[in-house]
Amino acid sequence: MNRRRRQRGAALLILVTLAGLGAATLLMGTFGRANPDAARERRTLRALAQAKEALIGHALAHGRLPRPAASAIDGRENPLPCNDEQSCTGLLPGVTLGVDPVDGWGKLLRYSVTPGFANAAIQGGAPAPSKTVLDRDSRGMPYYVAGEAACGPDSQCVPAVLFSSGKNNLGTSVEGILQANSSGSNTDEMHNQRAGRHFMRRAASGDPRLPGGEFDDMLTWIPLPVLLDRMRAARALR
Repeated sequence: MNRRRRQRGAALLILVTLAGLGAATLLMGTFGRANPDAARERRTLRALAQAKEALIGHALAHGRLPRPAASAIDGRENPLPCNDEQSCTGLLPGVTLGVDPVDGWGKLLRYSVTPGFANAAIQGGAPAPSKTVLDRDSRGMPYYVAGEAACGPDSQCVPAVLFSSGKNNLGTSVEGILQANSSGSNTDEMHNQRAGRHFMRRAASGDPRLPGGEFDDMLTWIPLPVLLDRMRAARALR
């Protein structure tokens, strides 16, 4: 009798476990369908983090940050010096860095570097970085997250910025094809595509009525203290 009760109890436990697993599977499937872009966003964040670390690694090995890619179909860094902010802005040189330069939506990551950090070995008294990052406050007014309008020794401007153009609008496909812009109100995104010094990073939104319009760019940067500390630790400062 006790044995039969134990068998029935074990069978009931198995049924409860299977039911729980089925419910969990259904819940995960529903969640995944409700958030189809979550995996692509995670992949993009990983790509940005790996690219950032690879950029610092390049500086440790070569004493400088790399220049942007030679072209959309040539992932090696441009062999020619980039002498101004615009020519030092383009696509991440994935081949030179040994990383995949593609975000979760199949677009090439963009990259902008201060000329003085890409064309010659970085010295202990490095030139002032020239890149800035902005956000928008609750009223939609821009403010500096990194750096300020005039970059100088104490301005906290940054040596390099890299970003994904996000799911919607603009960017360059992995095949090297420029992507169309289906909106006329996404001024912050359009600015990032043209920018050479000042870049916008803010919360994603699909609302065209907000200041700056729709926005889904994903951006990160290399702070100067982080770069110099890593280079000092590796004795890579020339």
